[in-house]
Amino acid sequence: MRLRAFGVTCWRSAAWLLVLLLAGPAAAWGPDGHRLVAELAEARLAPAARVQLRRLLALEPGATLVSVSTWADEVRDPATASWHYLNFKRAAGCAYDADQQCVAGNCVVAALARQTSLLASAAAAVDRLQALKFVVHLAADVHQPLHAGFADDRGGNLWQLQAFGRGSNLHGLWDSGLIGNLSGGLPALRLAALQAAPAADDRGRLDDVAAAAAHWAEESCRVVATDGFYPAGHELPEAYAARWQPVLTQRLAQAGRRLAQLLNSALAPH
Repeated sequence: MRLRAFGVTCWRSAAWLLVLLLAGPAAAWGPDGHRLVAELAEARLAPAARVQLRRLLALEPGATLVSVSTWADEVRDPATASWHYLNFKRAAGCAYDADQQCVAGNCVVAALARQTSLLASAAAAVDRLQALKFVVHLAADVHQPLHAGFADDRGGNLWQLQAFGRGSNLHGLWDSGLIGNLSGGLPALRLAALQAAPAADDRGRLDDVAAAAAHWAEESCRVVATDGFYPAGHELPEAYAARWQPVLTQRLAQAGRRLAQLLNSALAPH
């Protein structure tokens, strides 16, 4: 099996690097994961939503839902860094409390709700296009388990480990390490995600995005809280990838279905 190195982001300044380290996770799913979520969502768009999507993307010739799915990471700055995640207190469990995990609305749950509302509004097309870029990205972020992990290790960023022959951390492993080292690669992951059975709450329209996003975050947290999620001894066991691949596939598949729900609700309202 061919190994692929985890992506490394080069920051413009030491000050900005410090901000990110203190703020939380640096990326989510990696580009491959984000593009896959966008691809899965696009296949489920209602015709009316697809028309509106094309009109917005036409403002940037050549842009597609897949190509804009990584934009929010590419332009991340101190003002929007906290929009990509939230942190639960380990001792308090995985119950979302906006006053605790989303102070002043600065977390992925509130940001996703705000940007979906803007996308659905009568705002200028250029503003709605930017909102679309955030929605497609943040909907994937909230499904990456460690983007709703625990504060004491900053969503797995401080949990160092050796994985696939190199040093990494648990967050990086779930961002891109598992995806990059799956047997069969992206084609196999795409097929598995397409075939994944939907959950009961993956159907229909979304009338309360904040409540839905909070539920998705709680789901992610419960994954992180599952026994065995943290590898023992900081060395990735050989069986880890096989055990957690179904969960990885499920979270990507859910992100794609739910992103489609968000876009259908915002772009093709009744």
